Amino acid sequence: MRARSLFTLVAVSLVALSAAASRAQNDANAPQPSQQKSTASPAAPVPPPSVTIIGARDAHGVLGRDVRSSTDEDMGHIVDVIVDRAGMVRAAVIDFGGFLGVGSRKIVVDWNALHFGRIANKSDSITLDLTKDQVIAAPEYKEDAPIVVLGASGSLQPLQFDH
Repeated sequence: MRARSLFTLVAVSLVALSAAASRAQNDANAPQPSQQKSTASPAAPVPPPSVTIIGARDAHGVLGRDVRSSTDEDMGHIVDVIVDRAGMVRAAVIDFGGFLGVGSRKIVVDWNALHFGRIANKSDSITLDLTKDQVIAAPEYKEDAPIVVLGASGSLQPLQFDH
């Protein structure tokens, strides 16, 4: 009799465990509230993002890069890039002069006045089509003030914004 009670208890326990496991599996397969589609407006599938692969030798970052004149004079380094409302790159902000940040000032030069011939290594510099005297005479760049862009002869196009 005792063996029969033990067998019945084990059988009932196995049936209960089996039912609980089945219920857990059904719950796991059921869509979560965040996965359920609304009947009011079905969500359109999101297309995958586009992917472009640029070779390591074909493109490099320019922030922090040294800028030199065509006669190899130190002209500073690029600290920012200016874009217009359409997202087109228009100019570069160059930190010019000074020593260890003391006495330096920022100027803005037309993007077309820069040449990126050899910039494969971080030590390669960018060439600027302006002289050191032209850069020294340029007005200083100040945030929230009109931007005066120093350009190579005949290459500067004014920025036109609707107010």
